[in-house]
Amino acid sequence: MPRVVVTGMGVVAPIGIGIGPFFDGLRSARAGVDRIASFDAGRFPTRIGAEVNGFDLDTTGLSDRERSALSADPKSAFGVTAARQALAAAFGDVPISRCYPEERVGVVAAAGLEIFHLDDLVPLFSDGAIDGRALRDHLFDTPVFTNLQIPADLGARAIARLTGAGGMVQVNVSACAAGTQALGEAFLAIRQGVLDVAVTGGYDSMLNPLGVGGFCMLEALSTANDLGPGASRPFDKHRDGFVLGEGAGFCILENAQSALARGATIHGEVLGYSSSMDAYRVTDPAPDQAGAIRAMRGALASAGLSPAQVDYINAHGTGTRKNDPAETRAIKKVFGSRARQIPVSSTKSQIGHLIGAAGAVEFIAGLFALNEQLLPATINLVTPDPQCDLDYVPGTPRQATVEHFMSNSFGFGGQNACIVAGQWSP
Repeated sequence: MPRVVVTGMGVVAPIGIGIGPFFDGLRSARAGVDRIASFDAGRFPTRIGAEVNGFDLDTTGLSDRERSALSADPKSAFGVTAARQALAAAFGDVPISRCYPEERVGVVAAAGLEIFHLDDLVPLFSDGAIDGRALRDHLFDTPVFTNLQIPADLGARAIARLTGAGGMVQVNVSACAAGTQALGEAFLAIRQGVLDVAVTGGYDSMLNPLGVGGFCMLEALSTANDLGPGASRPFDKHRDGFVLGEGAGFCILENAQSALARGATIHGEVLGYSSSMDAYRVTDPAPDQAGAIRAMRGALASAGLSPAQVDYINAHGTGTRKNDPAETRAIKKVFGSRARQIPVSSTKSQIGHLIGAAGAVEFIAGLFALNEQLLPATINLVTPDPQCDLDYVPGTPRQATVEHFMSNSFGFGGQNACIVAGQWSP
């Protein structure tokens, strides 16, 4: 089977736009969480988020037509921008069509949903309380055609036009696992000979009244508004929920033989991938962590690696009361006695939870560890939780030898996805 390598990366994130600024943010353990500025969140219990700052459609290099199409949908604009960065890193000024036939080029993306008239929802929230009945009545009584606003594949179609992709174009909307699933499905398409190259990743933004309000109803978000940058605190005893973020991450995955033939720079090799489903509850992980365990073990088997060969795990690590100990237990079951020797960190402590884009951006954080030999930190981890007793790289990044890493995504609805990558060795 063909080997699959990463030849380009692009990021739009709360701690930096572009790979250079994003990597600088990881090196300095910078926090991207602050008071929400894009809309008035004063009516909500949660008033903090990890927003992308300094993003300007007019300076992204997009055409007038692209800017016009994407101006109403920030998440798709983030995605197209990150994809353009990745393409430029992988191919420079050379059009991808000069390197590959269009039918061998694909786009596999992850996205979130944003399909409602958001301004109509604001009156449903007042004084920090949410009128759940009014929200439900609005969603179910409003005619469907007035709600449908933005196709889920808007960004993916724009990327396909940008690349001239004539192969498979696929969009995953599987919540928090979507980004990792997109990368994994692109990896499988190349490994199975369906594609030679894929532009793959995720984009999302739920920092709007519906997104924040909906997660507040689920009581999933941190309400530690006064902590600001310190509010996203995975694995900490005093964590009280995740912080919503926004952004995008894209990679160029290529058939290794083709990439080498054109003299591409290789940033790592994708080795294995697996996905599973808990089929338990929408918001809770399965009590026995069976789905998460299945996904991690499946990714290792796909990669042909033993637990002893994993040097770093980029955790799902949301900062919720249930997820963090559940993921900890799953890692222990998969890695056994070695679990406490493997550094595990959560990038969400810095950038918040990017939902559909989370897995893609966190995979790039894993590539940072692989190429820089520097582990991203779990910032804001001050008071250890006895239930979370692994090495979470608290506070500051750490030098380490990283040959292989795993990236976990365990999402709402019981979606689980894991991907494994390693140093490129011809």
